[in-house]
Amino acid sequence: MDRPEKPQSTPSAELAEVTARQRPPEHVWLRAILAVAALLAFVAALKIMGHGLKTIATVPESEAFLTSLFDYVCHPVAGLAVGVLMTSLVQSSSFTTSFTVGLVAAGQISLIHAVPIVMGANIGTSVTNTIASLAYVRRPLNFRRSLSAATVHDFFNLCAVTLLMPFEVAFGAISRPAQAVANAISHWGYFAHDPKKFNLVKMIVKPINEALDWLLMGVLGLSPTVAGAVQAAVAVAILFAALLLLVNLLQGLVKNRLSGLFERTFFRNQGVGLLVGVLLTVCVQSSSVTTSLMVPLVGAGILRLRQVYPYTLGANIGTTMTAMIAALATANAAAVGCAVAHLLFNLMGTAVFWPLQWIPISLAKGYAKLATRRRLIALAYILVLFFALPIIALIAVGTM
Repeated sequence: MDRPEKPQSTPSAELAEVTARQRPPEHVWLRAILAVAALLAFVAALKIMGHGLKTIATVPESEAFLTSLFDYVCHPVAGLAVGVLMTSLVQSSSFTTSFTVGLVAAGQISLIHAVPIVMGANIGTSVTNTIASLAYVRRPLNFRRSLSAATVHDFFNLCAVTLLMPFEVAFGAISRPAQAVANAISHWGYFAHDPKKFNLVKMIVKPINEALDWLLMGVLGLSPTVAGAVQAAVAVAILFAALLLLVNLLQGLVKNRLSGLFERTFFRNQGVGLLVGVLLTVCVQSSSVTTSLMVPLVGAGILRLRQVYPYTLGANIGTTMTAMIAALATANAAAVGCAVAHLLFNLMGTAVFWPLQWIPISLAKGYAKLATRRRLIALAYILVLFFALPIIALIAVGTM
């Protein structure tokens, strides 16, 4: 009895089988190059957006408005609101804390009044992550993952403020040890250098910002306010485009080839993830950048929320170094105390909510699930938490 012959495979079927087993190396390299380019565009867009907003803030009228916010900081709730609102407006907690350090060094506000401001700056800096996650609003699964990765930063900061603020107001739980540390190390100030020299990302993006300033204000003759707004709007468009491109490339390239590398190295355990978050943020001096980098990785399913949570805590700790360097440069005990208070707040919050990580993680997952069903909630969340509530708090305190 003759055996049945195997069906002959067509050339197209053989080609599909080979393609399914292994992509051509040149195709892989092309995707890798495009992924790096998208990542660089993403980081550049974040810094350009911050530069545009800071350009607006340097206009005398805008600067006077930001300075006037500090007239309310004698009340702790108002100080918290000022930190949230100011950081949300300029997209940089480093800007807010360094600005606060300068006011403390000049004697315009006290260390006790500065602590709620740096708490608010911690909350405000996470608005960048949440905005970045909106790029996936049309992809429910990616949106849910990326939004939970973005807002776990928010919920950690909100939990830390809710727990530590009453202890600070009642007992000076942060300001008193910060002042003691500052008195002990303030004489080290002469070792400090200009913090801008350590900002690698800013050095890379600075030529782009200068070129845009020259084009918009020098050639086109736009006012600083309009030029800053144009830069911020262009940066947001680049940010969304880069993120959409990046997540497509990551799903096709990184998920199959490099996901194991991430788990074996940078995120092999939570301790390593925390350390990576600290070191990377110290290098680029922007927690907004380093935490936003995780949004597409979680959105693409490469990393899990529980893996990036300690990385976020590390980024919070690392971002305090900018204010620390600025404070040491002043050789002023009160200014150093302000920077130390920022560090202590993040260390205390980490000490509590790293073991209790299920609280912010559960809140982030629950919120992301709700926002995926009602997508307008994500936009309302940004407007209410980062802008409406702080403004209402300032108005309420101003009428007291």
